[in-house]
Amino acid sequence: MKSKVIKSIVPVFITVFCFQDISAQDLHFSQYYNSPLVVNPAQTGVFNGKVRGIAIYRDQWSSLAPFKTYGLSIDAGIMKRKLNDAFIGTGLNVYQDEAGDSKLSTTQVNLSLASVISINSNNSVSAGIQGGLVQKKINNGDLHWGTQYDGEGYAPNMTSGESPVFENSTVGDFSIGLAWSYVRRVRNISSNNGINASAGFAVHHLNAPKQAFDKERLHRNFITHARMSIGIKGTPFAVNPSLLYMQQGPLKEINAGGLVRYMIIEESKYTGNVKETAIFLGAFYRVGDAIVPTFMFEHANYALGVSYDINSSGLSKATKGKGGVELTFRYINSNSAKRRTSLTNHLF
Repeated sequence: MKSKVIKSIVPVFITVFCFQDISAQDLHFSQYYNSPLVVNPAQTGVFNGKVRGIAIYRDQWSSLAPFKTYGLSIDAGIMKRKLNDAFIGTGLNVYQDEAGDSKLSTTQVNLSLASVISINSNNSVSAGIQGGLVQKKINNGDLHWGTQYDGEGYAPNMTSGESPVFENSTVGDFSIGLAWSYVRRVRNISSNNGINASAGFAVHHLNAPKQAFDKERLHRNFITHARMSIGIKGTPFAVNPSLLYMQQGPLKEINAGGLVRYMIIEESKYTGNVKETAIFLGAFYRVGDAIVPTFMFEHANYALGVSYDINSSGLSKATKGKGGVELTFRYINSNSAKRRTSLTNHLF
């Protein structure tokens, strides 16, 4: 009987361990290039178009401690006609995640503002700030505690000795960032010889807000990121290497990899009646944690991305090989007269 009790309690300890890890670091998306406002506020409004909307859904560790994340962002560049060689980026980013039987929930709403300045026809720099509110709450009604085992099995009527109610917590949170972008436009639609590049640095949680259900303040998160899109001249292919590095207190994350883009249908040169269609295929490696195969489909202003985390860490034994699936949907309301830079320009 004792062994049954131990088997029942072990998952609780694993779940609690996971919660401690989650509370100590920010959420992360495997398709971080599709969550620009989460990575760096300086990327607000920096894309080829008028308005950009992105929705993200992530579901991981379903066999251990279910962790679901929902994200939605919208941003735009304004005052492009009034300001010469500069504009303002504005954005709104909302996400919520829920973890485990305790339903540990984090909801964050951020407003972003960026100033984007063109250095010349190819290069631009931007600086951004972000501020918002973070709310955390927990419900332990569905948790099983060791004190609720009476020697024969789980007895839900026994008092656990744990607090049945945890007060919700709401705090302010602020971030800043800098970014650089480079665009070498294609000479014509079919040449496919353009190059895009971007890099940036951001500091999240400048005010190191006090965490709910934790004695420590949230560590500042230092993020460095870089991406490129290189067209292979005379072919329908382009390569897109990418790198993300995050350092938050004693924790760090390195994510590197890339996608290959294949243009299935070329956009009509004059009428625009035929829209460009392309697919992306590749993989990323989150060092010491997971391999992430990724597929994306892009048609005109729309893009759909699918990725799956394959655990490569010691956690894979507990998760039984089940990592995390992530879905992204992106829409950009583009200016057709200025749209064509070809190559994955929506990703910047």
